[in-house]
Amino acid sequence: QVQLVDSGGGLVQAGGSLRPSCVVSGRTSSTHVMGWFRQAPGKERVFVAAIRWSGGSTYYADSVKGRFTISRDNAKNTVYLQMNTLKPEDTAVYYCAANPSGVLFMTSQTFYDYWGQGTQVTVSS
Repeated sequence: QVQLVDSGGGLVQAGGSLRPSCVVSGRTSSTHVMGWFRQAPGKERVFVAAIRWSGGSTYYADSVKGRFTISRDNAKNTVYLQMNTLKPEDTAVYYCAANPSGVLFMTSQTFYDYWGQGTQVTVSS
């Protein structure tokens, strides 16, 4: 089994920054790709970014390209999502997730088997 614990959300003004993190424990060998998703009130959960543990290749949703950066620290089994120039429309619960397939460009949540509990990000205008 794999356990994910995400944290680091909060309340920030528009234009500000936050850096949620996700600590992975358990059978980490099953988590070849890590992703971040978000779910705004009344909306579906959508893909934000993904990173491969080995090599660090990344992939982003168009809506966050140039503003968000996903990174990982292999020694700490931790994945980060640096979020800059935040907008009110970025307000959502952010979830980290693990994709055992190793394919980086799978944006559907159905390819992610393990999920964190979510961390709230609120951006005020």
